Amino acid sequence: LMLITQISPKEGWQVYSSAQDPDGRCICTVVAPEQNLCSRDAKSRQLRQLLEKVQNMSQSIEVLNLRTQRDFQYVLKMETQMKGLKAKFRQIEDDRKTLMTKHFQELKEKMDELLPLIPVLEQYKTDAKLITQFKEEIRNLSAVLTGIQEEIGAYDYEELHQRVLSLETRLRDCMKKLTCGKLMKITGPVTVKTSGTRFGAWMTDPLASEKNNRVWYMDSYTNNKIVREYKSIADFVSGAESRTYNLPFKWAGTNHVVYNGSLYFNKYQSNIIIKYSFDMGRVLAQRSLEYAGFHNVYPYTWGGFSDIDLMADEIGLWAVYATNQNAGNIVISQLNQDTLEVMKSWSTGYPKRSAGESFMICGTLYVTNSHLTGAKVYYSYSTKTSTYEYTDIPFHNQYFHISMLDYNARDRALYAWNNGHQVLFNVTLFHIIKTEDDT
Repeated sequence: LMLITQISPKEGWQVYSSAQDPDGRCICTVVAPEQNLCSRDAKSRQLRQLLEKVQNMSQSIEVLNLRTQRDFQYVLKMETQMKGLKAKFRQIEDDRKTLMTKHFQELKEKMDELLPLIPVLEQYKTDAKLITQFKEEIRNLSAVLTGIQEEIGAYDYEELHQRVLSLETRLRDCMKKLTCGKLMKITGPVTVKTSGTRFGAWMTDPLASEKNNRVWYMDSYTNNKIVREYKSIADFVSGAESRTYNLPFKWAGTNHVVYNGSLYFNKYQSNIIIKYSFDMGRVLAQRSLEYAGFHNVYPYTWGGFSDIDLMADEIGLWAVYATNQNAGNIVISQLNQDTLEVMKSWSTGYPKRSAGESFMICGTLYVTNSHLTGAKVYYSYSTKTSTYEYTDIPFHNQYFHISMLDYNARDRALYAWNNGHQVLFNVTLFHIIKTEDDT
């Protein structure tokens, strides 16, 4: 038994709630009338109203947080739900003559599982019209399936099948638009190999084909020109080199990147960027990165001539560095992969010397606050919106010292050199659904 009596606390006692205990006795919660003689005072009323607003805001924020966490989990489940639905359609197609009530019931349950995903899309999508169409079609199909469950054969199965497949195709196309996302979580690492000195770099080409899994290995941050190549991760683990390259210049730091068959690295004791083709075995381009600090003027926290960090993501090739003109704070430049010309730059307010490492995902730079134990992704800067935010994304620095951390868009993973260990971190991205209006 629940009872709420709406009596103003100023007028008398207020019954807030009541219930029965196991012995049948009535238990009541009451609110006593206010005893403050100044409660009618205007300032007291205003203060009370402000307090109520603050309480309401706190509750709203908590609700929003819970809803966001729930929706994020729904989005992660969407692809799995689609794959399961496709498998069920194939099963029905292979055995249409023996189609029974059980199959329709399973289909209906699958469709019911999709229904909670619609509000998720609706909350994060700006084009409500498309979502409304999806919602209406799912409701209609669910209704048809319910009718068929009651009387099999009363509806044209072929037409139903085509409608469901059409919906699945459209949702699949929607999923394909989840090309980029915001970093939410870093898990791992997985230790691939233990080799080399405390500092170095290892990488694969994010633009290579699925069959091309070559690995490149560059030990140390200075006084070295030898790049070792392995045909696969397995060969890398076993130490079976396929080829070595003797570069024409020594490199500086560990922040190199392989992109579309070429190695991009910072020439030692300079702010010159080199593009070296592995297939041709020669330098294709070199260019000075104007005003960029070098030779431990603006390195990461660990030093090691890490002034200029070259990286690649889904958008293209990038350079991250600092200049005197930007007071030693990080500058992000998008580079032309052929000529190495700076196409556009963004000046941030984050000090380069306070950054442990950084990496790009979908045009957003993520910066760690340390290279040591306890490091986390602390700051991000979006080149799309030219805005920044402080983040709190921890990751496990298993071997206590990170001297290289780079994102690979093909593998959706972070490659790291962790105190003489070559490791991989998995990343979880929150995908943003693009619509035709966004293009």
